[in-house]
Amino acid sequence: MSDFNQGIIDEFRANNGTVTAMGFGRALALVHSVGAKSGEPRVNPLAAIRDDEGWLLPASAGGAPKNPAWYHNLKAHPEIEIEYPDENGGISTAQVTATELTGAARDEAWARFKARSSGFAEYEEKAQGRVIPVFRLTPR
Repeated sequence: MSDFNQGIIDEFRANNGTVTAMGFGRALALVHSVGAKSGEPRVNPLAAIRDDEGWLLPASAGGAPKNPAWYHNLKAHPEIEIEYPDENGGISTAQVTATELTGAARDEAWARFKARSSGFAEYEEKAQGRVIPVFRLTPR
């Protein structure tokens, strides 16, 4: 894990789900997955949008031309746990199933991220034609 990600995780946990770095605020979730190849546990701090059905996660990888490693982890092992900022100002956990969205559902979800931050539109441009995947996390 990178020092940057570890710093984000530490701040998330120390501040009840709030991360001031890069203006994330309470818009992140910590995604606990299992490595697709290694089988080792992984934790990634990721942008997340919570809605009535669960959460949305974009596999933007900062606009890299390839999907992030955690994308492959969720495809191989979709039953995961997340830590998220709750309504009471703390952190809660949820057992969820990750499903990659396609077609109009993916496009609508991606539009929500771009409306939240212009950085996502920049990632889309940098991705060199890669369609950035979006996952729906549904509570189990």
